[in-house]
Amino acid sequence: MLRQPAFGRRLRKLRMAQGLSQTALAGDGMSTGYLSRLESGARQPTERAVAYLAERLGLEPADFEEPAGGSLAHALTLAASTGAGDALETLREALAAEGHETPVLRWQALWQLAQQRRVQGDHEGEREYLEDLVRLGDEVGLAELRVRGLTRLARCLRSLGEIPAALDACITAHHLARDSDLGVEDRSAVLLALVSVEAEAGRMPDARAHADELTALVEGRSDTLWAEAMWTTAAVRVRQGDYPAAQAYLEQALERFSSTDDLVLWLRLRLAAGRLHLQKVPADPEAAQRCVTAAESALAFVGTPGLRQELTALKADLAFLTARYDDARVLLGELALEEPRMTYRDRVRLDILRHQLRILSGDEGGVQGLRALAEQAQADANIDLAAEIWRILAEALAQSQVQRGSTPSAASGATLGGPVPTQTEGRP
Repeated sequence: MLRQPAFGRRLRKLRMAQGLSQTALAGDGMSTGYLSRLESGARQPTERAVAYLAERLGLEPADFEEPAGGSLAHALTLAASTGAGDALETLREALAAEGHETPVLRWQALWQLAQQRRVQGDHEGEREYLEDLVRLGDEVGLAELRVRGLTRLARCLRSLGEIPAALDACITAHHLARDSDLGVEDRSAVLLALVSVEAEAGRMPDARAHADELTALVEGRSDTLWAEAMWTTAAVRVRQGDYPAAQAYLEQALERFSSTDDLVLWLRLRLAAGRLHLQKVPADPEAAQRCVTAAESALAFVGTPGLRQELTALKADLAFLTARYDDARVLLGELALEEPRMTYRDRVRLDILRHQLRILSGDEGGVQGLRALAEQAQADANIDLAAEIWRILAEALAQSQVQRGSTPSAASGATLGGPVPTQTEGRP
């Protein structure tokens, strides 16, 4: 039942959200004085009055009920201050119920909910919120909101493996940030996304140039933005085969960035360093194991499903590199039992490892599996990943031939159905 003064507050908010005066809303069927007394809480609404006002506003009578979690502004305040799961659920419910709030307030709610999905590794769920957020940013017209929404959407699309769409979003955000002369934080965030997506698309000269621009922009800092810039620049160097430079950038971040600033980023830097130690030539499995041990200690405090899966995947790669193939299979089996909470690229890495193990066991289906992965990556315009898979397939076939006592021929690569990149292309 609708009661005062809650009904009056709700009525006034809905009227103002549509830009109506009391006179315009009252129309011919209600006096302005009566409407004013309803809004002030001085009169209890009748069913007839509620039905009339709902029709005038294009609503249902039930829309005059306050959401169970209170107003959107109230729910947003709780979610932003605590970040607790129940507060975020209340925010989601309030957002669904409050279709008449200002676009800026709804944008803030969508940002919070998208961030929750990202932390959980639910990139599909994050994408749904971000697409609404980008549309609201365009509606509001503030350059900062438009750039932040596009940047976050680009990073989400990259995580999903949708490289062309991610690149479009990045380029739009980059141009908008430059033309609007936005601050260092916004321009750096755009460059972080742009560099990563360009590298995935195989546009290494552009990625290298933008990575250099990024490091210059954050020079002298030691915060989260700086640490992410070092990590991103290191990733570009890895893909160019410059492992010493990549390690130097990552070591700066590992030494100077404190876990008290952002424990999740601190942990992910260790995972990135561990993977680098496995990728560089020659590999350093002992250093990778030290990174795994450090990450495991932090995981006890920020153990999201996505982070746990990233760590398990790294441990599987380490087991494979050190010829502990049965351990690698066990770890892959554990991951197969869970709902994947990793990026598209990390999920492909797991499939690559599964097929490598099949090839080592003499299962020719592993060759077909790697070829299919490479062809799919090419079709998705994920050029860098496709090149990596073709190279891994060539190496796996060569190793398999050596184990069988034959010498790999120069024609081996030609049977793969795709290009075999040189070492300088590196691994992500």
